[in-house]
Amino acid sequence: MDLSITKDSLPKTITSFGLDLYKKLNKSDVCKNIFFSPMSISTALGMVLVGAWGNTKTQMGKVLHFDRSLEDTRSYAFQRRMADVSEPEKENVDGKINLEVKKLLSQLNHLSPGYQMNIANNLFIQRGYDFFQQYLVCIKDVYGATLESVDFYNATEEARQTINLEVDKQTQGNIKELFPPGVIGPDTVLVLANAIYFKATWEHQFDPSRTTEKDFRLNENESKPVQMMHQRGRFQLGHVGSINAQILCLPYVGELLSMIILLPKDISDLEQVENTMTCETLADWTSQQNMMEHHVDVYIPRFKLEDTFDLNITLQALGMTDVFDESKADLSGMSPSQQLFLSKVIHKAYVDVNEVGTEAAAATGASVSTRSLISYELFLADHPFLFCIRHNPTNTILFLGKFCSP
Repeated sequence: MDLSITKDSLPKTITSFGLDLYKKLNKSDVCKNIFFSPMSISTALGMVLVGAWGNTKTQMGKVLHFDRSLEDTRSYAFQRRMADVSEPEKENVDGKINLEVKKLLSQLNHLSPGYQMNIANNLFIQRGYDFFQQYLVCIKDVYGATLESVDFYNATEEARQTINLEVDKQTQGNIKELFPPGVIGPDTVLVLANAIYFKATWEHQFDPSRTTEKDFRLNENESKPVQMMHQRGRFQLGHVGSINAQILCLPYVGELLSMIILLPKDISDLEQVENTMTCETLADWTSQQNMMEHHVDVYIPRFKLEDTFDLNITLQALGMTDVFDESKADLSGMSPSQQLFLSKVIHKAYVDVNEVGTEAAAATGASVSTRSLISYELFLADHPFLFCIRHNPTNTILFLGKFCSP
């Protein structure tokens, strides 16, 4: 049986999971900014999936969409139980999806100058638990993760500080206090700590002298002042008539990554965009057939977003229930112990959108004398919009967010 995966199955998997997660997070508060990394959460939960078995694995695979695009792959837990299968066959069973994940994480952790991306994946387990060596090798080799023993039962606060310090170190000081006091208790057995930090320079940078205060319309009746960045240039721009929206692609330096902004024509169209957005429609909206290069008059607000999510309830609402239940969780691919279950999944993400690289932008923008005759399309992000940050070589959605409240 051919166990290879298609070229774009992993990005599709991550995008599908991210959109499911977005809709759950958005349901709780439609007027709140949202920012998270589907790629980071998906791959971090993949570390747990590697050690899952039985119904726990089935539920996780379905929520993460691994059952759809990677249904013929198997976890290390499966390999461990295949005593009668030869080593080459075992390697073929699991190696290809692990190779894809490893390759993607390696690319993202080694971007060119102009990018800062730090991803920290860690598993913290109660001291005294025995783990299978091949599981430890997998999460270290494939996911670049660390597994550390702490004493949640006897030294809860010390364990919390250890986790926070490790995440702080792995994100070069950019993600602090991932776990606030009171989140981790003495009954904690296993903690997945996942953090990602991102900052990048625009390929076509904004001149700060053109940034002015403008009103951002929160809803039909309220507005709030924002610092609105502005530039004119050639950008990929698309129109989606079915949802009454514009789509703008703003590349970062070297065009390895791009920010894609989905701007409804008006505030009343936002909900339709959200309801219509699926993995397939998003791919169609951002395809080369729809995104054409135009002269564009771009206005987008300068903003910083930092979001922290306790994902336990959200993941359970999506169908991942057994792994959090100490009486049902089956993580026997991690350890011979039958008492392991996942206690907490906390995710924190940060993005800074500004006019980075202003001197080059000012010099570039000086020769505009012949452009007065050119017709520019207006892209004015002065009301709530959705955005994602995409890794262009693999078409992977790294971040997904909504900006609706300055």
